[in-house]
Amino acid sequence: MNLDIQLDPNEARVFGVLVEKALTTPEQYPLTLNATTNGANQKSNRDPVLSLEEDQVAAALQRLEKKYMARTVFPMNSRVEKYVHNGKDALGLDATPLAIVAELLLRGPQTPGELRTHAGRMVAIESLDQLSALLATLIERGLVRRLPPAPGSRAERYVQLISPDLHPLDAPAPAAVAAHAVPVATPVAELAARVAALEEQVARLREQLEALAAKAGGATVA
Repeated sequence: MNLDIQLDPNEARVFGVLVEKALTTPEQYPLTLNATTNGANQKSNRDPVLSLEEDQVAAALQRLEKKYMARTVFPMNSRVEKYVHNGKDALGLDATPLAIVAELLLRGPQTPGELRTHAGRMVAIESLDQLSALLATLIERGLVRRLPPAPGSRAERYVQLISPDLHPLDAPAPAAVAAHAVPVATPVAELAARVAALEEQVARLREQLEALAAKAGGATVA
């Protein structure tokens, strides 16, 4: 079954951010335009790192609304419009497979090990067997495709298909480059995972500070 949904790069980034933040920081979700822009330009857990302006993000959100991939809401006691994704209904996916698609949108093609680690920030994936079953369903739905291993790697990779031109498929995955360049890969991979986790914590703290500053009428955290 193939779904007739295609996203441009900005739409893909914004949709991925909405799904990610709904799962990682539900207390700050739905997202304002400012929070969505910050998430789109976040330096951790993003490939490539972007520098989008608010008007670009706003335009992407409008296009996503027309595609029934997102919608505007006005939470109780809020005069500021906010945004939520509509991935469950638009794609017919529950939280875990939706998180996998969002992760592939945000960081590009990944091996099963990378995907389980990275998507695990959003949802619990108990084993590689569980991940394989989820990927098989996504492939059957036409949302994901299996790729051959990157140069210097033996692991297969997976790529999302709702924004087909988002990431170049002939470029080796960052993890594969690191493994090829560094003979002892396991300590490096563990260190990289710790750094990514710390960056994610800093990003969450920044979002929380900005939310508090907005409530207090203060300036945006620098």
